[in-house]
Amino acid sequence: MHRHDDPAAAPEAQTHDQRKAGELDWPAALQRAYIRRQRRRSLAVRLVQVQVLVLLLGLWEAAGRRGWIDELLFSYPAKLANQLWTTLLAGTLLPHVGVTVLETAAGFVLGTLLGTAAAALLWWYPFVSRVVDPYLVVLNSMPKVALGPIFIVALGPGLLSIVAVTLSVTVIITTLAIYNRFREVEPSYIKVAQLLGASRGQVFRSIVLPDTFPVIISTLKVNVGLSWIGVIVGEFLVARAGLGYLIIYGFQVFNFTLVLSSLLVIAAVAAVMYQLVALLERKLTAGRPER
Repeated sequence: MHRHDDPAAAPEAQTHDQRKAGELDWPAALQRAYIRRQRRRSLAVRLVQVQVLVLLLGLWEAAGRRGWIDELLFSYPAKLANQLWTTLLAGTLLPHVGVTVLETAAGFVLGTLLGTAAAALLWWYPFVSRVVDPYLVVLNSMPKVALGPIFIVALGPGLLSIVAVTLSVTVIITTLAIYNRFREVEPSYIKVAQLLGASRGQVFRSIVLPDTFPVIISTLKVNVGLSWIGVIVGEFLVARAGLGYLIIYGFQVFNFTLVLSSLLVIAAVAAVMYQLVALLERKLTAGRPER
């Protein structure tokens, strides 16, 4: 007689396999649950942010319309929207936005590149870094607005002087932040590489620069705000176009709605630039191990 398998044993074996598979899959289940919680939390944060913004705008609108605040000085959202819409239809807003964005982008890119290059130079030549260290401290503490007239006289009123003011704000901060991180790289890593015959250039490319990468990315975010500060200050001093020029012009003619609407545009464009830098950070740091 042939021996037949017990039909009742098959479901038990299947149940055992399913239970075993479930035990093996529990880390993935925990990860999925964690991702869902994070998404819900992010959504809740966004909703609260929107609610706070709507509440503040509503209070501002009501205060302006009911006379709780001085309408001439503080305006209110409806008037700002009308001002932006009118200048947009007239074709006078976008040229000013384009000028300021061009100047800001130039100052941002050049400031980051020059600051990083200066930090690398100081790391490469320790003697030079010791010589220029007190001068960097003095330049960093100096009010950059005071340098504006010098740049205007030297470079003339225009794009170059505005970018120079921006660079005076961004380059020193970038240099100090990145150079300090260069010096904080674990010395044992450098010594091991040197014992293995690595040149100074190889040590910089393989150890120092990769270890400083997160600081460079964070400096990009800081430079977004600093670039806007430098550009607006430069436009206050010399520009005949740009959002800074619109702010000064609004003050001169007591059109504070124009002033506030220009500030609103600056905030919006600066937020977009910051998000672009954050997107670049995610692209560049994808797959990199956290330190």
